[in-house]
Amino acid sequence: MPIINRIAEFENDMTTWRRDLHAHPETAFEEERTAATVAARLEEFGVEVHQGLAGTGVVGTLRNGDGPAIGLRADMDALHIHEKNDFAHKSTIEGKMHACGHDGHTTMLLGAARYLAETRNFKGTVHFIFQPAEENEGGGRVMVEEGLFDKFPAASVYGMHNWPGMDVGTFAVRPGPMMAAYDIFEMTVTGRGAHAGMPHTGIDPVVVAAEIVTALQTIASRITHPLDSVVVSVTQVHGGDTWNVIPDDVILRGTARSFRGEVQDTIEPTIRRIAEGVCAAHGASMTLDYERRYPPTLNHPAETKIAAGVAAAIVGDDNVDRDPMPCMGAEDFSFMLQKRPGCYIWVGNGPGEGGCMLHNPHYEFNDEILSLGATYWARLVETVLE
Repeated sequence: MPIINRIAEFENDMTTWRRDLHAHPETAFEEERTAATVAARLEEFGVEVHQGLAGTGVVGTLRNGDGPAIGLRADMDALHIHEKNDFAHKSTIEGKMHACGHDGHTTMLLGAARYLAETRNFKGTVHFIFQPAEENEGGGRVMVEEGLFDKFPAASVYGMHNWPGMDVGTFAVRPGPMMAAYDIFEMTVTGRGAHAGMPHTGIDPVVVAAEIVTALQTIASRITHPLDSVVVSVTQVHGGDTWNVIPDDVILRGTARSFRGEVQDTIEPTIRRIAEGVCAAHGASMTLDYERRYPPTLNHPAETKIAAGVAAAIVGDDNVDRDPMPCMGAEDFSFMLQKRPGCYIWVGNGPGEGGCMLHNPHYEFNDEILSLGATYWARLVETVLE
């Protein structure tokens, strides 16, 4: 079952759509132009269009007789990154860039919608879910909270993400964890400021913060079970204004990642205990703000089997990795998988120019996989709603 001929016929159209989206990136909950473009395309195809869920979300509904309903999700938002590519369709908006391939995801789902609206080789209902704000802001959660599956009932829901480093013509999927839970934290370490040449007269929060950064690494190496995966990364350190002043405060910000809810539950209290202990040893104090952003992305076994089978029918069983190593990145498609059974699959994007990966200022979605992704979506619908 190769690429669908009809989809291959309008691959140039998809390339044009994708590059237009790439040139006009919009970040979380600001996807006004993108949403309008998606809605216009869906209406052109004869798909019923609903707008406004999660602000800029778009849901297209295609019905063809009696039968179950399926949800297919693509994300639309870009990132706050200064693009460093030189091609003609580079970002026209300074400081914003499609560096994760959401322009490609949106295009592949539009391609599938066009084909399915033409052929209607299925029985039931397809909801094409175009989601805002996947990056950091949880647009998937907002869509669910605003009644996504009440307004658009679906028996199952599926997502897909391009994956640099995987060859074109390959897929990867597994039951259970595919992506990690995503938490963030901000810690303020408070000491007592002093002259840098007389540190004994103060309590140096820089030294205390440095000890905390190091001590937090024991969460993965010595506190969590060796077979459980967890990452605690301090990604920002802010403190002081000049060379000869020990500041009163230092701010640490970072992220924590894990795959199991039981592990996620232990991270915040452990960070707090370690930081309070280090501070107490030095006579300092600290406050901690901890926020759980995304739960882990957990694929359901039955739907994963279906997705893997569809992918294998297109590219061959040898080109479907059914046991990839899960990624410590995060995905707010996880909120949809908490409400409905489903599956999240990776499609190979090739090595990328110079091997660049997601969230890189040189990243570029590979237009060669547009027809493949659209074919996967179409065949998935025809398989589930046969």
